[in-house]
Amino acid sequence: MPTRFLTDAAFIMVIVPTRQNKKTMNQCIVVTGGAGFVGSNLVRKLQNDHPDTHIVVIDDMRCGTFLNLVGQGDDDFRFQGDLVAQSVTNVDWNDLVGRLKPSVIYHEASITDTTVSDQAKMISDNVDPFRRLLETAVATGVKLVWASSAGTYGMIKDGHERRPFRIADAGRPANVYGFSKWAMENLHRQVLAAHPDAHVVALRYFNVFGPGEQNKQHMASMVYRLALQMLDGKRPKIFHDGQQARDQVYVGDVVEATIAAAADEARSGIYNVGSGKATTFNEIIEALNTALGTTLEPDYFENPYDFYQSYTCADLSETEAGLAWQPHHDVRQAIIEYAGKIKSNVG
Repeated sequence: MPTRFLTDAAFIMVIVPTRQNKKTMNQCIVVTGGAGFVGSNLVRKLQNDHPDTHIVVIDDMRCGTFLNLVGQGDDDFRFQGDLVAQSVTNVDWNDLVGRLKPSVIYHEASITDTTVSDQAKMISDNVDPFRRLLETAVATGVKLVWASSAGTYGMIKDGHERRPFRIADAGRPANVYGFSKWAMENLHRQVLAAHPDAHVVALRYFNVFGPGEQNKQHMASMVYRLALQMLDGKRPKIFHDGQQARDQVYVGDVVEATIAAAADEARSGIYNVGSGKATTFNEIIEALNTALGTTLEPDYFENPYDFYQSYTCADLSETEAGLAWQPHHDVRQAIIEYAGKIKSNVG
């Protein structure tokens, strides 16, 4: 089949063999935000597992970087697909799907900076293009897997109980980022109510950490930022008394869950993606000291935010049932191994 070009967005048609029948069936896979943190790890996994697969990445490079798709050091990864520096806001999804006929679209692109105060921009950049993508996916039958967020939970009513967050607990986002994801989930629910046979899966990512997040700067994980402080010889700064706890989940597990959501047997819906365990800030520092060979004590300071979530933890019961997925990485060990990589890169 000849390569096809889309003039407006410079898309290149790619042919990918499916797992079901590599000899007779071809497919295309699209990853938005594929040069970003989770997106690039997803692209790497897809390509490494299927070395003949070509992938179309759509990323405006606001948070992404080509370096996430280039092997560095002992990493011999070589991206074999096509990267289009295009905002998803400008994509004509009907045209793209009609020409490329992708079997799956992984939608990872969005504004992820929770400190953005321009509410109209956050909602227009996150919700509006998703609405068009969702409509196209349902009309054409393409599978759609997209990144929602644990930010949809916000300050859940009984969060002080420190119990895992169930899917039904969400809907009280504490910032406009979480609200934008909640609005996207509302569209998702409306579409599935009208089209129950559509394959549309939303994944509420919890606190993801791992390789490829360095370009996120102040939005990088606590694991990454604290490791840099400690490598610089500074005491790691955390809120008093360090017993705040978040569901830290390794990016490799997140990628596996995202791929599982596109499987034929996966059930459409909204699911948590986390470790299922709450790790305290003190525990993160203890693991980092072990990994970095340091003995730095926390530098506690008072939390200035009255809306700050002091606890998050994913209830994975629905995820296990709907996606047949559960995390495989031990959080502490993953932090130690990742910190070792950070140390090697910084050193």
